[in-house]
Amino acid sequence: MTTLKARTAPPRIQWQLEQQGLHPLLARIYAARGIEQRSELDYELKGLLPPGTLTCTEQAGALLADAIEAQARIVIVADYDCDGATACAVGIRALRAMIGPATPDGAASVDYIVPNRFTYGYGLSPEIVDLAASLRPDLIVTVDNGIASIAGVARANELGIATLITDHHLPGDELPEATCIVNPNHPNCRFPSKCIAGVGVMFYVMLALRAELRARGWFAEGSGRREPNLGALLDLVALGTVADVVKLDRNNRILVDQGLKRMRAGKLNPGVRAIFRAAGRDPAKATSLDLGFIVGPRLNAAGRLSDMSLGIEALITDDEGRALSIAQQLDALNRERKSIESDMQEQALLHLDDVAVSEGAGLALFDPEWHQGVVGILASRIKDKLHRPVFAFARGDTTVADGQIKGSGRSIPGLHLRDALDLVSKRAPGLLLRFGGHAMAAGATILETDFARFRDLFATVVDELLAPADRSRTLETDGPLESGYFSIDTVRLLENEVWGQGFPAPLFEDEFIVESQRVLKEKHLKLRLRKGEQRLDAIQFNFGATPGARIRAAFRLAINDYNGVQSTQLMIEYLEALDRAERRGQ
Repeated sequence: MTTLKARTAPPRIQWQLEQQGLHPLLARIYAARGIEQRSELDYELKGLLPPGTLTCTEQAGALLADAIEAQARIVIVADYDCDGATACAVGIRALRAMIGPATPDGAASVDYIVPNRFTYGYGLSPEIVDLAASLRPDLIVTVDNGIASIAGVARANELGIATLITDHHLPGDELPEATCIVNPNHPNCRFPSKCIAGVGVMFYVMLALRAELRARGWFAEGSGRREPNLGALLDLVALGTVADVVKLDRNNRILVDQGLKRMRAGKLNPGVRAIFRAAGRDPAKATSLDLGFIVGPRLNAAGRLSDMSLGIEALITDDEGRALSIAQQLDALNRERKSIESDMQEQALLHLDDVAVSEGAGLALFDPEWHQGVVGILASRIKDKLHRPVFAFARGDTTVADGQIKGSGRSIPGLHLRDALDLVSKRAPGLLLRFGGHAMAAGATILETDFARFRDLFATVVDELLAPADRSRTLETDGPLESGYFSIDTVRLLENEVWGQGFPAPLFEDEFIVESQRVLKEKHLKLRLRKGEQRLDAIQFNFGATPGARIRAAFRLAINDYNGVQSTQLMIEYLEALDRAERRGQ
C-alpha cells in the first residue's frame, strides 16, 4: 500500500522567498524543504565549513606534509565503489600536484591499491596491508574505509608503516590505533556535516595539507612548485558525493553545486568527461541525476564485476584518448551489470513466492548462483518493491572465504540497518563474521550454513525495531503542478538546482484522464493524459499494472527528445487507477 502525502509549504516563508527574488515555483518547493532564507541557497565556496572544524584534519595535513618533505612513499588504499574511487582520485591528483616535479635529490611518491572485493573483502585488513607493503610505503592513507580496521592497522604498526585513516562510516566500539584518524563520525568530532561522503573527507584533508605546505613555504617563489587549485577536483567530489547517496545538507550541496558548475562550464577531469561521452550525455547539461544514475553506476560497475582500479585509472589519467577507452570499457561493464541484475531479480521474485513476506518486516534472500557484486542493487530493487528492509546474499570466493556468503542490505525509513545488525551480533555472538555500514545500507558476512539462522533472527530484530507506521510506504510529493508550469522551461529550471538524498527532487501529484496507453518493450507504459484542456505525454518504467480511464499519479517533469524535437514528458513514479480505488472504498 502506497500513500501519497503532499509536503506543506508555509505560506509566509514561501512569500518571503519570493520577495527575496526566488522563482515562485522554487519558493514553494524550497519552503516545503525547510529553507527559510534565500541565503541558505547560496552555494559559493566561501560558505563551506572550514577544514579546521573537521577534527584532526590539521594533524593529517601535518602528517602528509612531513611525509612529502621526507620524500616518503605514500600509498592510498581505496574502496571499490564510486565514493572510494573518486576519493582516491582526489588524493592522487592533489598529492602529485603538491609534491611537484622531482628534484635532483628526489621527491615523495604516491601510489594506490584497490583490493579486489571478492578476494579481500572490505576495509584495511592485515592481508591488504601485506599487499600494500609490497610497494614499500612509509605511510598508508585509507579513503572511504579504515575506521573499523583494528587488525589491519595493528599489522601496519607491526611493519613500521604509519597510517592515516580518512573515512566517514560509523565507528564501532573500538577504534584502530592509527597515526591519525579523520572521520566526521569519530566520537570526538564536532564537525556539523556528519553526512559528508568519503570523497568530501579526502578533499578536506587535501585542503588542510595545502594550507600546511603553504605555511611551510613549500610553494615559495623559486621552489619550482606551483600551488594547486583544488577547485579543479570538485567535479570528482560532486560525483562521489551524489553517487554515495549521502544526505545533501548545505555543506554537501555546496560541494555538489560547485562540481556541477565546473562540469557545465567544460572544466572536467578527462575521465569524467569521457564517461559522459560514453554514456551519450552532454556535461554542459549535467544534473545531479546524471551523477547518480548515469556516471556513478558506470564507475560502480567496475567495482561490482571487475576491478575498481579500472575506474580509478579513468579518473587520474590526463590522456583524453586513454580516458575514453576506459570509459567505453566501463560502459560495457555497466551493460553487463544490468543484464546480470535483471536475471537475478527474476530469480529473487521466484524466491519470494516461497516467502511469507507479510509475516515479517525484515527479509533475507540467498541464491548460490547470484553474483556477489550485484547483490546490493538486487537488495535495493526488492526493498523498493516490497517496502521492507532486505538483505541479499551470494557466495564469496570459496577458495579464500571457506564457505562464507556475503550479503548487502538496504533499509527503509525508520530502521537503522547497521544498528539492526549490531543487535543481531549481540544476540548471536559469532553469527556475523563481519558487518558494517550506514542507516540505509550495510553489509554482512556469514557462513552459508548459518543463513537460515541469520534470516530468522534478522526478521525478528526488524520486527522489534520497525514501528508499525513505518511499514507502509509514504511517498512525499510537492502537490499539484500549476498548468502553466508543464513546460520545458520548468524542467530546465528544476534541473539546474541541486537535489539528492535528504533534499529530494520535486515530485508532483495530480489526477488525470487516460486518453490512450500502450506497452513498450513489454515493460514500460506509455500514456497520453489529459488534465482540463491540457494533453500530456507520460511514461512509467517497469510498470506493474495498466490503469483504467482515470488515474492519480506521482510524477516528475522531464524532456523527451525524439528525432530532434523536444517536448515535456511526465516520468511517473507511482500511479493508481481511481475507478478501482473508488470501488474498493464502496
